[in-house]
Parts: sequence; C-alpha cells; structure tokens
Amino acid sequence: MQPFINIDLGGPAQPLLKVNHLLKYFRGGKGREVVQAVDDISFTVMKGETLGVVGESGCGKSTTARLLMQLLTQDSGELIFDGQGVGSSRLPLKAYRRQVQMVFQDSYASLNPRLTMEESIAFGQRVHGVSAREASEYARYLLAHVGLEPARFADRYPHALSGGQRQRVNIARALAMKPRLVILDEAVSALDKSVEAQVLQLLQDLKRTLELTYVFISHDLHVVRWLSDRILVMYLGEVVEIGPAEQLFTASAHPYTRALLSSMPSMDPENRTLTSPLSGDPPSPIAPPSGCRFHTRCPHAKAVCAEVKPRLEAVGEGHQSACLMAQPASPWHQSIPLKEVSHVG
Repeated sequence: MQPFINIDLGGPAQPLLKVNHLLKYFRGGKGREVVQAVDDISFTVMKGETLGVVGESGCGKSTTARLLMQLLTQDSGELIFDGQGVGSSRLPLKAYRRQVQMVFQDSYASLNPRLTMEESIAFGQRVHGVSAREASEYARYLLAHVGLEPARFADRYPHALSGGQRQRVNIARALAMKPRLVILDEAVSALDKSVEAQVLQLLQDLKRTLELTYVFISHDLHVVRWLSDRILVMYLGEVVEIGPAEQLFTASAHPYTRALLSSMPSMDPENRTLTSPLSGDPPSPIAPPSGCRFHTRCPHAKAVCAEVKPRLEAVGEGHQSACLMAQPASPWHQSIPLKEVSHVG
C-alpha cells in the first residue's frame, strides 16, 4: 500500500537532477558583507547513483544540500528534475519536495519531541492528504523496513531511542513520501562506528530495493568512497572536481582533491601523514581570492592561477577538474606528481 506514484519521464539516460549555475550569497553584518556560499555551480545527478559531496567545513556542501531541497532559494540558477523545471507549472515546489527528501545530521533535533515515532513518520503523508489510517499503517510498515519492530517503537518518543534508532526513524520518515532522491547531509557522522556501519548498510539495501538515488554529503572520505558512484569536490563555494569515485581516489586531477585524500587516516604506519597536506586556513568566502580560489594554498600554483579563473574541463572519461595545470587542452598544462595520494590507491 502506497499512495504516491512516481513516473520516470526521461528514461535512465536523462539525469534525475540537473543543477545549472546555482548561486547563493548571504548578506548581513554592519558593513553588509556578502558571503559567497555557493558560487555558480553546475552538475548532474544520474538516476540510481550515489553522488558523494566532499570538502572542508564551510565549503558550501550543506548550503548546496538545502538549495537542492529548496529549503533555501537560490539567487540565480535553476534545478531541472527529470526534465522539468523545479517551481514551474509542470513541477510545483510541493510536488518536487515530495520526491526529494533529506536526512540531517542531528537525529534528535530532526524529530518533534511531542510526536511518537509513528506520528512523525506519518506526518508528511497526512500533509499530502493521505488518511490517518493509511498513513499510520504505512508508518508501521516503514519502521519494520528500517529494522525497528513496530510493536516496540511505534509509540515511543525521540528521547527513548538511541542515536542510531532515531536516525533509522528519520530515514523511514523520508521514505514515507516515496522519494526518488534522498539527500543525506552528514547523516551518519554523529553515530559511533558500529552503528554507522549498520546504518550505511541499511542505506545501501534501501537504495537497491527501492531504486533510490542519493546525494551523500560527508567529511569521512572512507565512507564516501565506499558508498558513492561518483564524487563531487567543493572548495570555497565552487566545484573543483567531479568524477567516478575510484578514479578520484586513484588518479585525482585537482591539487585540492589530492590534499584532501592525503589527509585520510591510514592503518599503515609507513603511509601516515605527519604534516598537514594543506597549509593555512581557507580564505574568507566574503573576499575569496581572484583566479583559482585554491591558488593561495596550492603547492603547484603559478602566476597565471591568480589571474585566470579555471572552469570545469574534461581530464578523463566522465572526469572534470577546474585546474589550469591539470587540463590537457590548457596552454598551462603540466604534469602534477601523484605522491600526495600514494596511500589511498
């Protein structure tokens, strides 16, 4: 029993979500400073894939997630969902939000403390006109689907559950709307490792059985590598690299991506990084550097990097990088050594 019906409009070759030149600035402060949180980013999310999104804190990952969910409104740019413009007459926001759901990092703050688990899961369906009886029945079905026995958990309140159990409820609540795309914003980062592994396996199982598509945001590169089909790398509000997961881990093209990967913990003492792969803190998003925004921290930067803003260009099959030195067609192309990432291949 399920009251919502999804229709695949364009077939498997059509992206489920296409992001075109998305931009979001925040204005505030006495001097009316402008924070360039997300600056002209474009990418696609294909049907059935998991797109991992990585980058340092403050790079724009969570702002991007909220823009995709339309919890924030972009200053410019557009979202195309299965060939239809989001917010258009063909795809009103309410219809779009039903098909795109989000699971947040804080499992406790995401739940209403006054609602039982069954009521929380059923709430979205009730808003969309589903009867109380049907919504309640489906909520119990979903509890069982995410590994929580309805007889034990349906009438409990958030404070009576562990963090892992609450996050399972949040996943069930997202699934109640029968979404096609689920955005996971640090959804497992607050869990201990044993519980994290269980929830990650649950997400994989649900993706396969329900034919879901994920945008998975995390700071844990090991988890991103395990879960993702492709990975998008952000730095200071921009996309600097995107490509197949294994290709990024074994043959990344952008120096920032390589620095991120070299910071991954290693169980091999001989491969452990003793010094920080990135020098200094990221520049302020209020006044980002000219040209390539990473040039102030890049060990391979040339004078041209401060003058010319690189665009995402192909560096391999399905692999794009915004680095003048990495792009074969660039007049400044040069070979950048791969020694920074020798321990992650």
